[in-house]
Amino acid sequence: MSDKMDRILLVDDERHLLISLKDYLVSERFDVVTATSGEEALAILDQTRPDLIVLDISMPGMGGLGFLRQITGADGKTAYPVLVLTARSMLENFFDSVAVAGFLTKPCDENKLVRTIRKILASTQKRPVRSQGQMFTVLLAEDDPLLIPGMTAAFSAAGFEVVTVENGPDVLDKAVTMNPDVVVMKEVLPRLNGSAVARLIDVMTSLSGLPVVLYDERLSEGKAERSKSTFARCVKQHLSVNQPGALVAATQALLH
Repeated sequence: MSDKMDRILLVDDERHLLISLKDYLVSERFDVVTATSGEEALAILDQTRPDLIVLDISMPGMGGLGFLRQITGADGKTAYPVLVLTARSMLENFFDSVAVAGFLTKPCDENKLVRTIRKILASTQKRPVRSQGQMFTVLLAEDDPLLIPGMTAAFSAAGFEVVTVENGPDVLDKAVTMNPDVVVMKEVLPRLNGSAVARLIDVMTSLSGLPVVLYDERLSEGKAERSKSTFARCVKQHLSVNQPGALVAATQALLH
């Protein structure tokens, strides 16, 4: 077995955070290189090729966005996988055309950081092949405590494994770590709406190919049908109802 450690380029202008995260990642058997600015990170890339870049966005000088532009090709793909550290409230507005590998909140939980890094490093553009008889996994995003039990029961009765979250940012966090087969997501969610989450799924390479069923009971059926073209590519079904049976049927049709 190879003893080669994955190399992480950690870019952040907060030196105390840089030191603490480097120490923790080294203890988890990563080879860590650090930079305190986008400019310094670009100079490092002339000398070494990291397996993953962990990037703060809010930095002086060119900042994280300027650095991303420098390492992004015309196709919108970065030259290296990039895990972005940023505030959740700003996620929706940061990335329209850059395919980053994932997002995490600052301040960053060290255990979650390591889990996410390992997930990204292990991921490929192709989703894993399903073995015969293996259950499909649904990530269900719904914040109404009165609806969650019925929805969960309906998916379980149909043979799905179900994991639930109650807000938009948690959809991204959980999807990266659990690798579900489909996301069934309410449009109006706390902290980040479903359509905004879907747009982020579109640009996250670690979630490439993940299909989404989006539902919004406020819409009429005709309006839901007409609005499909306005959603992210990953949205394969857009429903105007939140009844468990309809959600299960749409998910089954999508996966089979």
